[in-house]
Amino acid sequence: MDKTFIFGHRKPDTDSVCASIALTYLKNKLGMNAQARVIGTINNETRYVLKYFGVEEPLYLNDVKVQVRDINYKKNIVLNGKSSILKAFNFMNENNVPALPLTNDKNILNGLITLKEISKDLIQGDITKLNTSYANLLETINGQEVLKFDEEIIGNLMIAAFKSESFINTVSLTENDILIVGDRFNIVKKALEEKIKLLVVIGGYSLTPDMMELAKQNRVNVIYTKLDTYNTSSKIRLANYAKSIKVKEDPITFNIHDYRTEVLDEINRHGHTTYPIVNKKGECLGLLKVTDTYSYEKKNVILVDHNQKAQSVEGIDEANILEVIDHHNLGTIWTSSPISFRSMPVGCTCTIIYKLYEENNIAIPYDIAGIMLAAILSDTMIFKSPTTTDIDREVATKLSEMTKIDIEKFGYDMFKAGSTIKGMTPEEVFNQDIKNYKVGDESMAISQVFTMDYDDIKQDLSSYIQVLNNLESQGYKVAVMFVTDVIKNGSYIIFNDNAKDIIAESYDIENVEEGMYIQDLVSRKKQLVPNIMEAMQRKM
Repeated sequence: MDKTFIFGHRKPDTDSVCASIALTYLKNKLGMNAQARVIGTINNETRYVLKYFGVEEPLYLNDVKVQVRDINYKKNIVLNGKSSILKAFNFMNENNVPALPLTNDKNILNGLITLKEISKDLIQGDITKLNTSYANLLETINGQEVLKFDEEIIGNLMIAAFKSESFINTVSLTENDILIVGDRFNIVKKALEEKIKLLVVIGGYSLTPDMMELAKQNRVNVIYTKLDTYNTSSKIRLANYAKSIKVKEDPITFNIHDYRTEVLDEINRHGHTTYPIVNKKGECLGLLKVTDTYSYEKKNVILVDHNQKAQSVEGIDEANILEVIDHHNLGTIWTSSPISFRSMPVGCTCTIIYKLYEENNIAIPYDIAGIMLAAILSDTMIFKSPTTTDIDREVATKLSEMTKIDIEKFGYDMFKAGSTIKGMTPEEVFNQDIKNYKVGDESMAISQVFTMDYDDIKQDLSSYIQVLNNLESQGYKVAVMFVTDVIKNGSYIIFNDNAKDIIAESYDIENVEEGMYIQDLVSRKKQLVPNIMEAMQRKM
């Protein structure tokens, strides 16, 4: 069963992480092969919650771009270089490929053989040389094993076409010769006495007991075949190792982890029709034809706590979005076919997921109930946020009863654990929980930091302002950091210099100053983002 990745936004908070884990548990109970992931660094608050309830942190998901491993390339279209030319040709013909990767005994890619090179070798190659194995010879000329002293057969190919007397008088035989012969036993005897490498007896003939004994004594390899002289001589060269043909020893390859877009760029650059596929060990896994790049499987994903493309994982446009569960305004995510989209005007995604558990009649275990409660307390700021609804309170109460967790005490401990910024640079503080938005052609970045240590930020306020000003060179018209104190239930505002008028208009402040505190300003969804967006739109 194909796996489905479930994840939240790029700056994971407690709701996005816990929602991913809780929904993953539910989906797996319903028969899906789901895996929770994060696409950013988990913050201190979330780490505290997961540790408190004994839940493992989800693995990191770098992107969901289509990779070579998602493409329906020709898997296992690969052959050991010691296979015969005949086997290579038949294999290519059966699988309708014009080329074939050749490997060594450890399946490491050694080169690429093509039909063109095979044809060229058969026409222009040395017809007197054999470089193959005893087994390949048996397979190619429908041979019968008689005597085998060597696994590998390398030598000069000869055919006893002359009369016996002429052959014996004019032809010299050595230990490096391979002789094709029929019932000319005088020639056979001479060949055995000269200890040739291999004797191929054609036409269904056999050695006499005396000749057999001489062959054993001189360690001469012997093969019988029922084929005649013409068929034996025309086929035997096809027993040569496929690797003996001039092959592309260093062909352009693609790794299974390479991205499809990059592969297409390389294909356009080089213009070849086939490319070997390898893994990190250099092992060959198959062959990619250019036409294969149009047939691929998208990665299945479910998004929680976001539906903005800018907030999602890299390559989201290349993924197969199965479902979205969110409590924010509709964003820029689009799909090619209808999906399940669950959106509710509540304070937390985990509130919605709790409802899904109820609808599917799935019991919630202690650890899942615990992290869902923590997510609700985090997103609603222990019910102080204006985004809080009666549904959030109702669900939190039920989860509290399940887990025996004191809401006020646990909420305070959780925020305290996650609010420290000691040892962090202004850039790190700002980037803890930043979200990007588009207003027409303009971009804005809004960060919300929860801390009870605003004085630490105030002492270095100029550095924070500089961080925000630097974002202007990256194309942001507005960059704001809201420092929210959950206990005081308000936020301090820090903004880039050129956004002063927009901030003043957003919150109807005549003389707005850096670090100004605004009571009851705590919700990014209802107060921070909408106000600034409206002010920007009025100035467009």
